[in-house]
Amino acid sequence: MPSRRRYTFFMGDNGGSRHPWWRKWMKPDEGDGTDAERRPESLIDLVAQKRDESLYIELGGRFPEQLLQLQVLYSASQRAFEAGTRKALRLTIGCVLRTVLRDPRLAESPANKHVGDYLDEEIIGLKARLGQDRAVAMSRGLNFGLAVGALISTALLCLPLLWGTRILEGLAGVRLSCPDRWSLMGAFVCGGVGAFGAVLSVLMRLRNSGDELTRRKVNGHEGAIAPGELYRNMRHEGVYRVFVGWVLALAIHFLLTAGFVTFIDLPATPADICSANDASGAGTDFWGFWCAVGFVAGFNERWAYGLLGRESTSKKNRP
Repeated sequence: MPSRRRYTFFMGDNGGSRHPWWRKWMKPDEGDGTDAERRPESLIDLVAQKRDESLYIELGGRFPEQLLQLQVLYSASQRAFEAGTRKALRLTIGCVLRTVLRDPRLAESPANKHVGDYLDEEIIGLKARLGQDRAVAMSRGLNFGLAVGALISTALLCLPLLWGTRILEGLAGVRLSCPDRWSLMGAFVCGGVGAFGAVLSVLMRLRNSGDELTRRKVNGHEGAIAPGELYRNMRHEGVYRVFVGWVLALAIHFLLTAGFVTFIDLPATPADICSANDASGAGTDFWGFWCAVGFVAGFNERWAYGLLGRESTSKKNRP
C-alpha cells in the first residue's frame, strides 16, 4: 500500500489514464487550444432564439465590418491561452451580440451611429484582451524556457568544476596539470556567466520586442501566432537563447586565450596563478576578468541574430 501511494504521488490521474506530474509543466492544458479544433463555433451559434437569427442577418447588412470583426475575434477567443480568458471572452461577445440584437435602434435606416460606436468600443476592448492573453502566453513560455536553460547551465557549470578532474582521470586516465585545470575552469565559468547574461538580456528586451516576437509570416501575410503555439515556441526559444550565450562566451574566451585579439591583455593567466609568488591576487583577477567577459558576451546574444540576418537584410535592400 505505501508503494502505491508513492506511485500516485508521482503520477497524476487524467480521465482514467496516468501521466507523470511533469507533463503539466511541459504541456499545460490551458495552452493546448484543442477545444477550438474539435468543436469550433461560429458567431451565429451564440444566437439562442430563432427570432434573433433574422436580426443577426439584419445586423450583418447594417454593420458588416463590425460583424466580421466580431466573428474573427470570436474565433481567436476560442484559441486563447488561458481557459478563464476563453470563457470570459465567450460571455462578453455573447453579451455584446444580444445587446445589439435587442436594441430597437438596430432597425433604424440609415444605420444608427451610436450602435456602430458601441460595437467599435467593444471590439477595441476584445482586441486588447486577446493581446494580453498573447503576452501572457509569450512571457510564460519564455520564462519557462529561460528557467530550464538556467538550470541546465548551472548543472553544466558545476559538473566540470566539482568533478571534472576526477571524471577525466577515471574515464580516460588523464591527469590535468595546474594550468590545465585553471584553463578548464576559466572556460566553463566564462560560458556559464554568459548564459546568465543572455537570460538578463532576453528579460530586458522582452518588453520592447514583444510585438515582434509574436508576429510571423503566415501564407505571405503578417499574422499572429496562436497563443498555444506561441507558448511552445517561446519555451524552446528561451532554452535556445541561453545556449547562444554559452557559445558566444566560449568563442570569445577561446579568441582571447589563443592570442588572436592582441589589443586586450589578460590580467592573469593560469601560469601566473599556479606560480607560488602571487597566487591569491592573480586568482582574483582571473575570476573577475572571465566573469566580466562572459557576462558581456552573453548579454549581447543578439549578435548571433545580427550575423545570421546580415546577408538577407542586404539582399532585401538591394534595388
